[in-house]
Amino acid sequence: MPYYVYILANKRNGTLYVGSTNDLIKRTWQHKQKLQEGFTARYDVDKLVYFEQFEDAANMAQREKRLKEWKRDWKIELIEKLNPEWKDLYEMIIR
Repeated sequence: MPYYVYILANKRNGTLYVGSTNDLIKRTWQHKQKLQEGFTARYDVDKLVYFEQFEDAANMAQREKRLKEWKRDWKIELIEKLNPEWKDLYEMIIR
């Protein structure tokens, strides 16, 4: 079973959220539908701008923890390396 660490944004260089899941499509959809009250719903953070896949839950959890500790500039640099236009990758993963 694959596991994912992902970054959501509300717009380019906007508010960022780092999360993890074992179902990236479902979890991103939940964020888009604002199904849970909290940070992402409050700040309209629902664009999937970055993700990484892992085969092991422990590695996923370790990476998520590290990314959450990163400075904002480092996260932006990471996003822009693979997604320079800050496209919403949700459309790509549901195909």
